[in-house]
This record gives sequence, C-alpha cells and structure tokens, in this order.
Amino acid sequence: MALTLARRWRHLPRDSRDTLFLLGVIAWTVLPHVSHLPLWCTMLTAVMLLWRMQLAVVNGPLPGRWWLIVILLMAAGLTLWTYRTLLGKEPGVTMAVALMAMKTLELRARRDAFVVFFLGFFIVLTHFLYSQSLFVAAAMLVSVWGLLTALVLAHMPVGQPGLRQAGALAMRTALLGAPIMVLLFALFPRVGPLWGMPRDSGPTTGLSNLMRMGSITEVAQDDAVALRVRFRDRVPAPQAQYFRGPVLSIFDGREWRQSRPWSPRGGQAADLRVQGRPLHYEMTLEPQRLSMLPLLETSVVAPLADDYRVLMRADLQWVTDRAVLERLRFEAEAFTDFRHGIAEPESVLREALALPPGFNPGTVAWATALRQRQPSADAQALAQAVMAHIRTGGYTYTLAPGPYGETDPGTTVDEFWLDRKLGFCEHFAAAFVVVMRSMGVPARVVTGYQGTDPQPVDGYYIVRQSHAHAWAEFWQAGIGWTRADPTAAVAPDRILRSRHLAPPPGLMATAIGNVSPALLAQWRGMWEALNNRWNQWVLNYSRGQQLDLLKNIGFSAPSWEDLSLLLIGALSSMALAGAGWAWWDRRRVDPWVRQMEHIRRALVSVGVDARAHEPPRLLAQRVAQQLGAAGAALAGMLQVLDLQRYGRTAAPRPDTALTRRFAAAARQLRRNRSGPPGL
Repeated sequence: MALTLARRWRHLPRDSRDTLFLLGVIAWTVLPHVSHLPLWCTMLTAVMLLWRMQLAVVNGPLPGRWWLIVILLMAAGLTLWTYRTLLGKEPGVTMAVALMAMKTLELRARRDAFVVFFLGFFIVLTHFLYSQSLFVAAAMLVSVWGLLTALVLAHMPVGQPGLRQAGALAMRTALLGAPIMVLLFALFPRVGPLWGMPRDSGPTTGLSNLMRMGSITEVAQDDAVALRVRFRDRVPAPQAQYFRGPVLSIFDGREWRQSRPWSPRGGQAADLRVQGRPLHYEMTLEPQRLSMLPLLETSVVAPLADDYRVLMRADLQWVTDRAVLERLRFEAEAFTDFRHGIAEPESVLREALALPPGFNPGTVAWATALRQRQPSADAQALAQAVMAHIRTGGYTYTLAPGPYGETDPGTTVDEFWLDRKLGFCEHFAAAFVVVMRSMGVPARVVTGYQGTDPQPVDGYYIVRQSHAHAWAEFWQAGIGWTRADPTAAVAPDRILRSRHLAPPPGLMATAIGNVSPALLAQWRGMWEALNNRWNQWVLNYSRGQQLDLLKNIGFSAPSWEDLSLLLIGALSSMALAGAGWAWWDRRRVDPWVRQMEHIRRALVSVGVDARAHEPPRLLAQRVAQQLGAAGAALAGMLQVLDLQRYGRTAAPRPDTALTRRFAAAARQLRRNRSGPPGL
C-alpha cells in the first residue's frame, strides 16, 4: 500500500501535489487547537479540508461563491451562538481556523495561496495564547517549516521541483534568520509578557483556599509539576520539606477555609523566632490559582518575584497582590528550626477553637472522654495521645477512601474517625483538628506540599501536584504553634521518604512500566530535564537575566541604555554583513559556468570555435568534425561533461579532475600538432 501511495504521489500533477502538501501542513497546524475549539468548528474544518483534498486528487472544480458565503455565515453564526460575541480570544481563534480552512476552497491563484500562508502563520502564533510548553513550540516549529516550504513552492512556478528541494531551501532560509531571532530574544527589552492572556489560562488543579473531605485527594491524582526547587548549600531531610500554602482555621462542618480576607497592602506581622543556619534555595513555581507562594517552612525574607508584591501573613503564609498565573523563578532562604505564634492574639485562638454546634457529635464525645482521662495533660501530651490512637486504631492511608457524608453531611468526621477509618491526608488532618478543638486546644489545618521526588532532575528537585498535603498545627502557651502531621503516624514513609501514593498510570505508561519500570523512569526524567531547561532558559528569561548577560560580557553596571545600544550595534553589524554577502554573491561565478569557461579556452587554443551558449554535447560534435581522431579524447570528455550537467544522474558540483584532464589533453594536442622542436 505504501508503494502504491508513493507511486500515485509521484504521478500527481504539480498543482495537486502542492495543494495536498499545504492541506497536510494546515491540518498539523490546527491539530493542537482541537482541545480548545468547539466540536462544530473541528468537524467543519475537517470536512472542508477533506473536501478540498478530494478535489485536488480528482482535479475537480472548486465550489462556487455561494457555497463559500453559506459556509462563512454558518461559521459566524455558530461562533456567535457559542460565545455570544465575535470578539475576544476564543471566538477570534475559532473564526481564524474556520476562515483558513474555507480559504483553501478558493485556491485559484498564487494570491489566494499567500492568504492561506499568512493565516497559517497567524494560527501558529495563537497556539502560544494557550500554552508555551516545549511540546507546543516543537510542533509549531514543524508548522513554520511546512508553511515556508509551501511558500517556496509557490515561488517556483516552473517545472516540477521536489518537496525535498523546497524543504531544504526553506530550512536554509530559516537558519539564515535564526541569528537575528536569537539576538532579538536575548537583547530586546522585556516590557511585559510577549505572549499570553494570563487570566484566560491557568492550571486545572492545585491548592485551594477551601478544603473538604476529598479535595486534596483530587489534587494528588495529578502528577503534573507544581514547582521545582534547587538547594544551594544543603538539602533538608524529607521530613523537613514542608512547602506552606493556605492556612485554614474556619470550619463550618463541611468545609475548611481561611480566616478573614487579608490584603498584602497591610496586616498583622508574624510572631516568628528562628535559629540555626538559613537554607538557601531557588524555586521555579508553575502557574497556580491562588495569590500566594508555597515557600519552604519557614522562609523569612520576601523573595523578589518579578513585579509581584509579596508579604507574609501572621500565620506564616506568603501572599501576593494578585493570582500567580505565570511561571515565576526566585530565590529565598528558610529556617527549618523555628517557633511562631507564642504571643498569639485572643481572637486568633478563639477562631482556632470554634466548632459548629451539632456537627460530628461522636468525635466530640470521643475527644471529651480522652480529655477526662487526662485532665492535667498539656496540649503536647494530648496531641501525642491522638497520634498514638491513629497508629494503633486500625486506620488506613489510601488515595481512594470513597466519599464521606453522603447520608449525613454533618457527620463526615464521625464517619471517618469512628467507622470507616479510610482516608487521605486531609481526612487525618481535619479529624485531628476537630479532636484537639473538642479538648480545648487551639488547632488549625495547613495545606501545601510535602516532600519532593527523591532524585533531582537537572539539579532541581521536583514537587508535583501529587505531593499536595494537609497537616495540622496546635497551639500551646509558651511554645506557640507546633506542627503535627497525623499522616506520619499512619504512613511514616509518606513523610520520612517522600513516598506519596501514586494514581493509576495511563495505558501507555502501564505498558512501558510492565516491560521496564526503570526505562519509564529514565524517559520521564529525560523529558522533565529537557522541559526544565526550556522553562529556565526560554520561558523564564527575564529583564534581570538580560542585565546579567551584559555583566558577563564586560559591562560593570549595565543599564537599559547599554542594552539598547548593544542591540542596535549588533543589528547594524549584521545588516552590514548581510549587505557585504549580497554584494559578493552578485559577483560570484557559478562553478559550472567557471568550468565551461576553462573548457572553451582550451578548445579555442586547439582551433575549435566555442561560444558561451553552446552546450558540451554540441561542442563534442564540433570537435569530432574538426579534429577527427586526434580530438577523440576531448570529444569523449565533453560527452561525459554533458551527462554530469544535464543527465538523469546529474552531479551536484563540477568534476574538477575532468577539467584538469581536459586542459592536459588540449595541451598535448597542441604539442602534437606543432611537431618536435627544431623542425
């Protein structure tokens, strides 16, 4: 079948072949948009491309203007019905895709093809409004090469140029422009995000300001990268790798949420005391849904995160002035040995003691009985008693505990704590806090990430969404807030070795993992290392890194003026170099023309007339006529030269050895005709 298709492809007319190639490039360019486009747009585009493909194969007539008007009105009407507007990113991309597919139905002239080409380049740009990942960039690079190849074919209207020839020319043209692209990327002033509309894009999972039974479980099903961290001097132990996120103090019986709204324009300062050596680290944070930074506990200095304003809340959560909807890279330092909240206000403690009346009566009664058995115990002793109960009470740590509170939403903690005893981290943290509050101990839930992948990738430890975690804090007079992680009691490997529960793998990952788990891990590590370098070197290339680049090449105190002058100087130098190359290229002699000049001079020297427009075959005939047997060698070499230049197996470059042999034969012929010296 493949040979049959290849044979049919070679025998297609030039116009049909070029049209089919262009349709393939368009389909490849539109394909990544399928997940963003409405179903009707995907189907309409596919129908139009297949229709145009069928017309190209059978060399059929293109549809009339009325067909195009009907399709245009239908596309515009469906877009308006879907989005209630024709303006904005989503309707704009939808209409652009539909219009490009429709334009292929009126490819009658080169002008129509150019419209399709530039619509294709525009569609390439729209992909970066949704994603700037390495995969999308690579796919769009292929699209650009395909569109450039189609553009080259449109400028070669005569003959039957091969796709390989056109593709090679397109590749060389793109490579010639690559230095200018790299220069502009490195030196053009960063005045804001080049692509993107951040409010329209963002993660589909992640931490939240609300927590209910099962919410962290949903996040932990996602194996996507949440952040990458590189430790400068030493790597903390896994049990110290807590990345603090939202602190949830208010419980209404069903959901946990943060305390009163807080703005980074002001707020109560944190009561924090640290000791020991700070731990310096660099973090690359992926886009998320919240206005906060999940920093390592406990970071004490606000990181410089581009143009975000970052401040610490009194509960040690780092917040930003707006949602973090773009990738950030910054440096910070943390103290793993700290105490905080010793002088906590009464209002905060009352909030950390509040329980909704009538909810979870069984758990409240259980906690009350424990308190009565240990009336003089302090908060630390009570917490240890609860932890001991978790270790020995038959609890199971699982990623699939099933839903809670279906029959009675007011007894979700009772159902977990007293009956089913199956839960993920949020179940244990929530139950622990309810029990502690029922015993008169202020407590709250903290969410964030715990642990990293065991092995660094490209020097960075990866924290995934599957590392999302919930733990608890309780307060004791004179000590302040103390971390208590009930998960460590039931699943110590989760905390001590960062062995989080993995969701079921996909079909492909299962197949590869069954053959070789090490191979799957190796491929995953290679991809994430490559993706990390793309993020660090391309997507995170910022204004600060531009100035650092100037420092590395010798500027002591670089400024924007230096950056602009360097860019202008570099562009001017490249322009002059390009002009010089063009001047030289105009005067460059084609190697075949140069070879024929040597051949003609040699023929003239032996008395054979040779003109510039005459091919080697005609010259061979003239040599045979005028020189006879004496010129047989010259005539034979001229025949070989004609085959090398114009035959089916034409050589890409002249045979310089043949040129030398021809000149030597001509000299020998002259000597033979002039006779021995002295006669």
